[in-house]
Amino acid sequence: MILAIDVGGTKMAAGLVGSDGTVAFSARVATPQGADAPTLWKTLDELIEPLSEGVEGVGVGCGGPMAWPDGEVSPLNIPGWRGFPLRARLAERFPGLPVRLHNDAICLAVAEHWKGAGQGSADMLGMVVSTGVGGGLILDGRLVNGGTGNAGHIGHVVVEPEGGPRCGCGGHGCLEAVARGPALTAWALDQGWVPGPAAQMADAGPRFGPDDGAYREDRAVTARGLAADARAGDPVAVRAMRRAGRALGIAIASATHLCDLDLVTIGGGLSQAGEPLFGPLDEALREHAMMGFARRVKVMPATLGQEAGLVGAAALILAGESYWTPATSR
Repeated sequence: MILAIDVGGTKMAAGLVGSDGTVAFSARVATPQGADAPTLWKTLDELIEPLSEGVEGVGVGCGGPMAWPDGEVSPLNIPGWRGFPLRARLAERFPGLPVRLHNDAICLAVAEHWKGAGQGSADMLGMVVSTGVGGGLILDGRLVNGGTGNAGHIGHVVVEPEGGPRCGCGGHGCLEAVARGPALTAWALDQGWVPGPAAQMADAGPRFGPDDGAYREDRAVTARGLAADARAGDPVAVRAMRRAGRALGIAIASATHLCDLDLVTIGGGLSQAGEPLFGPLDEALREHAMMGFARRVKVMPATLGQEAGLVGAAALILAGESYWTPATSR
């Protein structure tokens, strides 16, 4: 068994993953909001304690940025960790075992390639569209890391160069600034969207996962609710999803021309939006992917759901020949 860990801004998850990629057991806790570094580490340590006996390695996915492969993490949505030596702390916790850590979006892409929608694809991009927009790139059947471990970060491909919204990276018109959940719902609210019955039903009950919402008048509204209203025909919601879908299609066309992709998988909060998102996405993709080789690319929702992060983290150990280069192996 491999101990797999998935650290995000709203939750920390851990699980035991077998050699076939099956998650035998998993547990989750809320990430303490506004907590300092010791409190965050204590929360994670208490989560993994019951799963620690007899494991043969530790794989970790964590939000970035990070110093890779050393594993010092500074997740944008976990302010209490800045330069926190997460890999080193886990290596101390599990002496003698391999401990490998990568960006959480890359782990999701790895999971889909190893055991999900991307099985059998030699050249694919795995995307996550949620609180942010990230991705991981598989070429010739192997994960491409890049010099800093950030290859495949499609969220900062520019899709609206003239007058595009300001991005958290400091640029303008990035895909993430247009299509991430909080930006999308904020845009819809500014355009006069009032969540209807479909949105209220979609957002009813507990939400435990990536926070893809915005806040207005102390009330949470989410991209999931926005997509539900779009499916119900709300005109502002339809326009919002069309805006996001076209931005995704333009970015995917650019990535396909650059990397000769045969498949793109999309996971995260918007991956279940259906036709209101994927229809405009396909339209824009076909308009912009004009080279003959690029027209063969297929786009589909990711299939592994909430456990994808754990599966991908475990794959860093279990399928390391494809997803962990010897030069960085530890």
